[in-house]
Amino acid sequence: MSIKISIGKKEYFPKIKSIKYEGPKSKNPLSFKYYDSEKIIAEKPMKDHFRFATAYWHTLCGTGGDPFGPGTKVFPWDCTDNPTKNAKNRLDAAFEFFTKLGTNFYCFHDRDIAPEGKNLRESIINLESMVDLAKEKQEESGVRLLWGTANLFSNPIYMNGAATSPDFKVVAHAAAQVKSAIDATIKLKGDNYVFWGGREGYSSLLNTNMKKELDHLAIFLHKAKDYGRENGFKGTFLIEPKPMEPSKHQYDFDVAAVVAFLKHYDLDEDFKINIENNHATLAGHTFAHEIQSAFDYGAFGSLDINQGDPHNGWDTDEFLHNIYDAVHIMMVLLESGGLQNGGMNFDAKTRRNSTDLEDIFIGHINSMDILAKGLIIANNILKDSNYLDMKRVRYSSFNQNEGRQFSSGKLNLSQLSRIALNQSIPELKSGKQELFESIINKYL
Repeated sequence: MSIKISIGKKEYFPKIKSIKYEGPKSKNPLSFKYYDSEKIIAEKPMKDHFRFATAYWHTLCGTGGDPFGPGTKVFPWDCTDNPTKNAKNRLDAAFEFFTKLGTNFYCFHDRDIAPEGKNLRESIINLESMVDLAKEKQEESGVRLLWGTANLFSNPIYMNGAATSPDFKVVAHAAAQVKSAIDATIKLKGDNYVFWGGREGYSSLLNTNMKKELDHLAIFLHKAKDYGRENGFKGTFLIEPKPMEPSKHQYDFDVAAVVAFLKHYDLDEDFKINIENNHATLAGHTFAHEIQSAFDYGAFGSLDINQGDPHNGWDTDEFLHNIYDAVHIMMVLLESGGLQNGGMNFDAKTRRNSTDLEDIFIGHINSMDILAKGLIIANNILKDSNYLDMKRVRYSSFNQNEGRQFSSGKLNLSQLSRIALNQSIPELKSGKQELFESIINKYL
């Protein structure tokens, strides 16, 4: 289904038309230089390699506030004292943005798309009303929901966690909110449903029963999964790792920690992992490492695209503009089979001092271009260089004789010991790291 420009009663970006591909020589900042959505790379259109999604929260709700001051951005869709009216305006602005930019998908938290009410019941009614409007917008435009989720971290009642709260009343409140968000995702035919444990962790182990909290988190996820399946959700449930901030220690620290949790609690059949670049670096990993780990564990789900700042120790959510990162992650994706049911959600925001509406477009365009350029380069490396052959040669000793038997699990420790006693001292074999790096740099 192709995307059609969707404009409500008011046009919120009147100076910006549909973003077109103009090629690398274009000097127009409101055009694509490398992202040509229908261009075939590695046997499929560019758009299918990326399944780009816009994040509702940063793009439509993020006004640039930080711990040292209020927001700097005054959005035309937030111009009344009526939260419901603003939400409807925001929905019109959102689909105008999605369709002019050309992102085929979007993602949202329940509290992004609908205002929180005076009580839980009113909040659920607000969401149901906005979901009905969003469904009309999707049908009109062709834009789809990549995933939905519930905001279980902003409300003060979640200060000690949601599913891991020591207060059962809070857990029940979170369950009602998740039920409502899953209902919304099903109605909007979302491909995935995400759990980001924004406060599922602890700041001090002194007052924390960690095992009880993890047990409760697993029970909560099982019940949410059961509800979704019983009510027709056929998509993937996703967990998004993050090591710290706001809690000192988050239970979903990184891919390895999430995989261990999922397998320990028998959740790995239904749950996969949504990986964010900035969260990966906060955990001391590269984005490519976390993506490769998820594929290797059979747990890859989807991606949040952004990057951090090495000079800041927190989650800065910058738009991805690092070409090396783009190339490396696209190499991993091309080698591993691609996104499948997932996508690339721009969980990124313009800087606090970027206050023009066009800046939001430019941030997305630049990231879409850098990923498209990364895809082209990655494909050329894998197709034209000897990179893959060099990598295979490093492990060639496991393709024959005893090496093959070991890889097949057919040698016990005593047999391995006898082989070692009867062989010469192993020669030192270079890992050729600098040569691998030079190959990548040659294509950049």
